[in-house]
Amino acid sequence: MIKHEPNPLYAANTDRYQTMQYQRCGRSGLKLPKLSLGLWQNFGAVDSMSNAGAMLRRAFDLGINHFDLANNYGPHFGSAESNFGDLMKMDFLPYRDELIISSKAGYDMWPGPYGIGGSRKYLISSCDQSLKRTGLEYFDIFYHHCMDPETPIEESMQALDFIVRSGRALYVGISNYQPAQTQEAIKILRDLGTPLLIHQPRYNLFDRWIENGLTDVLLNEGVGSIVFSPLAQGVLTNKYLNGIPEGSRASRPELIYLNNKDITPEKIEKVRALNQIAEARGQTLAQMAIAWTLNNKAVTSCLIGASRPAQIDDSVVALNNLNFTSEELVKINQIVA
Repeated sequence: MIKHEPNPLYAANTDRYQTMQYQRCGRSGLKLPKLSLGLWQNFGAVDSMSNAGAMLRRAFDLGINHFDLANNYGPHFGSAESNFGDLMKMDFLPYRDELIISSKAGYDMWPGPYGIGGSRKYLISSCDQSLKRTGLEYFDIFYHHCMDPETPIEESMQALDFIVRSGRALYVGISNYQPAQTQEAIKILRDLGTPLLIHQPRYNLFDRWIENGLTDVLLNEGVGSIVFSPLAQGVLTNKYLNGIPEGSRASRPELIYLNNKDITPEKIEKVRALNQIAEARGQTLAQMAIAWTLNNKAVTSCLIGASRPAQIDDSVVALNNLNFTSEELVKINQIVA
């Protein structure tokens, strides 16, 4: 077994809480940073541990104290949690009580009928495995990652309730649930005595599905949200202003979540028009896209990704200009319609 010694060279920036904005999560007592760091990509076994550590340290130094994981983040499955656990031991143990660390279970994780879904067996077993990989005593938030149509929602919510009552997590969340499913989950958890803290949906300028009912449910019920993919997997950056560059995500057919069928000439024209608005606001397109998600009153935090520390700095600059004029919003709506 490798012994992981604390890093004596890392001491967090003493001004970290002066540079970040925090917002209460729904009607709970928990505040989240306006920006949180997701470890979906660039923290797995195939990635550089030194770069991963540099990104986590830079994020925390900027006041981003929420790190978001899932059991199947990697590649390979589980490796992002394991790597985070190593970096936690080396850099962040003195700051554990300042951190919000979340993980999730729901998608395919291990072979057989109990390695996927929303059953009590899968959710609790997966939570235990995730805690072991990260070396944590508890998660601050544990999510059901996706609705399982083959499992009664009561069973999934009872499992989340047990995860809190057994000390495995402090709060629970759901991800990728539709509005009616979310409403049902809220009621069940409230009756159980473990209120739903947060919902994690995909949301960006090109994917606004949460505005069709979900945001109303969250606002009415006092549940927070943290949105992922604010840059639409890089589409809402300057990367594709002149088409699909060689080596980009969209040029790689093995990346099923984004490929060249998603980057049509029509979409590139929309990206260019959005970029003109961003430039007039004194922002990059990526910064404006992040700011736009936070303009939604139902959004507590925006989950960003990064491949290097400088990208985290760029994202934080978006917080300098979160306000949009009515004219800007009209133009944006016309472009993305």
